Amino acid sequence: VIQLTRHLSTVRGSDGTSMLQGVPVCKDDPAFPRDPRQGRVMSFSKDGSLFGWGNGQNEVLQTLDLPKTTMLQFSPLNTILVTWQPYTTADNPQGDSNLQLWDVQTGALLKSLYQKKLEGWSPCWSEDEKLAVRSVNNELHFFENNDFNTIANKLHMQKVSDYILSPGAQPSKVAVCVPGSKGAPSFVRIYQYPNFGGPSAALANKSFFKADRVSMEWNKKGTAVLVTASVDVDKSGASYYGEQNLHYLDIKGEGAVVQLPKNGPIYDVVWSPTSTEFCVVYGFMPAKATVYNLKCDPVFDFGTGPRNAAYYSPQGNILVLAGFGNLRGQMEVWDVKKYKQVSKPQVPDSTHFFWCPDGEHIVTATCSPRLRVSNGYKIWHYTGTLLHKEETPAGKELWEVRWQPSPAGTFPERPVKYQAAPSPLGSTQPTTTQAYRPPAMRNQPATASTKLHEEEAPQDMRPGSDRQPVSKAALKNQKKREAKKASKQEAKPDAAEPHSNSAPNPNSQSAESCGDPETDKKIKNLKKKLKAIEELKEQQASGKTLQKNQVSHPVT
Repeated sequence: VIQLTRHLSTVRGSDGTSMLQGVPVCKDDPAFPRDPRQGRVMSFSKDGSLFGWGNGQNEVLQTLDLPKTTMLQFSPLNTILVTWQPYTTADNPQGDSNLQLWDVQTGALLKSLYQKKLEGWSPCWSEDEKLAVRSVNNELHFFENNDFNTIANKLHMQKVSDYILSPGAQPSKVAVCVPGSKGAPSFVRIYQYPNFGGPSAALANKSFFKADRVSMEWNKKGTAVLVTASVDVDKSGASYYGEQNLHYLDIKGEGAVVQLPKNGPIYDVVWSPTSTEFCVVYGFMPAKATVYNLKCDPVFDFGTGPRNAAYYSPQGNILVLAGFGNLRGQMEVWDVKKYKQVSKPQVPDSTHFFWCPDGEHIVTATCSPRLRVSNGYKIWHYTGTLLHKEETPAGKELWEVRWQPSPAGTFPERPVKYQAAPSPLGSTQPTTTQAYRPPAMRNQPATASTKLHEEEAPQDMRPGSDRQPVSKAALKNQKKREAKKASKQEAKPDAAEPHSNSAPNPNSQSAESCGDPETDKKIKNLKKKLKAIEELKEQQASGKTLQKNQVSHPVT
């Protein structure tokens, strides 16, 4: 049954559809009785005032008999409910219309249309619902004021593969992509409705190769678009995942290729809600994450880590970098204004992540069919504190968890906290563990060469920052210092053993100065050479074959 109601966050699974109330004390909402029948689909309206769900047996919005509905969506102002059923020709050789538009208030059917593919199944609306658009046979059909019986305008381009309507106020813009063919490049153009008079009418135009498919995303203000172009096969053979490139395009006609300093796939591209910057997660594992401004210049580099996704809070003041799917579920929570890490919780086996509209709480979930075991969800505070968790009983499945949306401005931005929020469930900050070392290297000093990956530290790339980019030479020297410090720590137990009548250690750094700077310098250099000899002797004793110049040249 698909019904409409007004409530909070929802859970859909094999044991039905339910709604929760309250954070951090979460409990079933008494005003929403749990529907025990399996939920096929559910959806909130954009402002969160309406909620629709279906159980595959019957649909009720007034009374509608659409048991096969698998997709639901509300128009931005809650005027229209869109339902989609899989296209079939079983009962009708020519097929039945499977896309319906319903009046939310009366339940009347406004229009029934054909939509064979699930991709791009729903019309796209402007925020004021004065304009709607859908793709039909390489054409974009535009409708005004929700009159779907009359096509107000058309944009015809050969083989239009993707389009995206801009958010924000009128006039609306639309970005369209046409894939290349016969050696010609693909291109993306931005038009302002209803000015579609050829390429010269486009506000911006950018062409590029290597684009079997694209994904496009507007910023919140509707002033710029990010285009991720992908090919399935990397002809150089460097990547199993194909090849991706990121392009920037704005309504002023400016365009650029976003330069990514590490090779490898692009995992995620997200706009900040402020519309002034965006974050890209990219590169072979361990992946890099970098924030860019509207000039496509890097602002902050988060270094490398096990991550493949990025999530800005609704207010844009917090950024979460996460490693889900085949990664171990590490989350890095960052204060975007200070570029300071807030917390680093561990959420293994997570498949879903959603910010609460208040910008304070997060829900992570393990859902089927991505994972059919250990299903459940957890509600967090961004400081890493676990506030609530729910495990799905054995034999049951969890399919979806959603927060109730809220109108813009409902929750203002709050100062970022660094102290963990109180909770009886505690937090899951990772414990420090010793890195694995092969058996043959366990009796040798730890060095940078024993690391599986070259790790890069975060770098603040803003002009005048105290944390400017670190050169490769500086990073190399830093790693040498860390390795030297580690080797000293490993040698401490031997040095701490008691010795009776032992002579003073000539290598001790605490030796008194003789008063002559030149003599002190010579003594210091001699101690370094003696220490190097001792290290070579230890390596030779452990079975390592030394080079000829390490054993045949005496130190004088």
